[in-house]
Amino acid sequence: MNPAAISPFERAMITASIMLATVIQVVDMTIVNVALPHMQGAMSANQDQISWVLTSYIVAAAIATPLTGVFASRYGRKRLMIFSIVAFTIASMLCGSAHSLGEIVAYRLIQGAAGAALVPLSQAVLLDIYPKEKHGAAMALWGMGVMIGPILGPTLGGYLTELYSWRWAFYINLPVGVLAVIGAGLYLRETALDRTRRFDYFGFVLLSLAIGALQLGLDRGQQLDWLSSPVIVACFVLAGLAAYMFVVHITTADKPFIEPALFRDRNFSTGLFLMVTLGIMLFSSLALMPPFLQNLLGYPVITAGLVIAPRGVGTMFAMLVVGRLIGRVDARWLLLSGFTLVAVSLELMSRWSLDVGVGPMISTGVIQGLGIGFLFVPLSTIAFSTLAPRFRNEGTAMFSLIRNIGSSIGISLVVTVLSHETQASHAGIGSQLSRFSETLNPERFGAVWDWTTPAGAAALNMEVTRQAQMIAYLNDFRFMLILTVLAAPLILLLRKPVRTA
Repeated sequence: MNPAAISPFERAMITASIMLATVIQVVDMTIVNVALPHMQGAMSANQDQISWVLTSYIVAAAIATPLTGVFASRYGRKRLMIFSIVAFTIASMLCGSAHSLGEIVAYRLIQGAAGAALVPLSQAVLLDIYPKEKHGAAMALWGMGVMIGPILGPTLGGYLTELYSWRWAFYINLPVGVLAVIGAGLYLRETALDRTRRFDYFGFVLLSLAIGALQLGLDRGQQLDWLSSPVIVACFVLAGLAAYMFVVHITTADKPFIEPALFRDRNFSTGLFLMVTLGIMLFSSLALMPPFLQNLLGYPVITAGLVIAPRGVGTMFAMLVVGRLIGRVDARWLLLSGFTLVAVSLELMSRWSLDVGVGPMISTGVIQGLGIGFLFVPLSTIAFSTLAPRFRNEGTAMFSLIRNIGSSIGISLVVTVLSHETQASHAGIGSQLSRFSETLNPERFGAVWDWTTPAGAAALNMEVTRQAQMIAYLNDFRFMLILTVLAAPLILLLRKPVRTA
């Protein structure tokens, strides 16, 4: 598509339509998180079973994402976009009407596979309909949908679940999906088709095995005690072997599933590494904050969502600013600013205590949101600044896939660290306690922590557990801070984009 041949009104309508499609896909990754306890009761499922509602969606989306480039080339970007929106919306309605665990898991698989193409397609469309000098502003618009969706998802899901039912977390997609289909059908132009490109079944099977096994291993590892479980070991071994065979296949086959030339672009390849880090930072914090606020500090669901929401406001403001700066300031300086802001926020979070107030949590969230905004837009812009346009479909699909894999790795890491540090801290604090300690003297605290009574011993153990969990959260924040600092030097590998008039 030639950007010069598209009118401003047409460009605005295309942008609005594809952003609606992007938002519903990314929101559904987190909107059901707060509704899981309600769904668990409705489906008569245990904790392990209901988690498949999340796992099935993530695995299906991860496996289907690499298909975007092939299908867009063979059937056209517009056809694929409309089909994906329609299938995603229908699957959402089926999820909302499900009455058994098997039904909702099956429908979530369909929903994840159907929506996998929406995010990479929307990014490719924006890069095509905007001239090169406005790619920064286009990526800012796209980044708002991709970044704001996961942040606002828990808040929206909490409201819908609390005021109506968990089913409305899925039904809310219907009006948005209808508007997106109408807009895409009326204004989006079809791309040239490449019927000669054959589908590499062997390469797809290898990549699907690698992604699926990795996602299952990461998602179920904490529940099955990681490498102590033969199932998790088998998942990681299968993922490693399939990934190795896939790399060998695409470097030796005549027409591979993904062209190796895609990774010869230094900015794009470096951007993939940085996107993994960004996925870890974004989704790990989102995974930690709801249980921290609700389980440890005792906040209601809606209040916890309101405390998290300003983080999204910071991200949105940063993207608006960066969209105007991206053509005038070296994108690498913006990336460095983003890493600095995220590091500062994590350092502040590592100093929290059980007495932390709402003000510090909101201000820290805003700082972190600003940092993520300063990272996502410049990274998306500079990664595609030197990539050939013919690689955009595959490149955007790979970008989305890597972000999702980074989020899975990040969530698994922080949950594992949280569990390990809670146990270690509980044992460490407990080893320092003695019934002869002056601190625990019954004359000082009365019968509250009296070890000689069952109620006092239980209350003391509960307090030790709270303190141990707080220490574990602080160690998790420090762990994320170290990852952020270690990833920042990768900026030096990026080449400065050539500025045009």
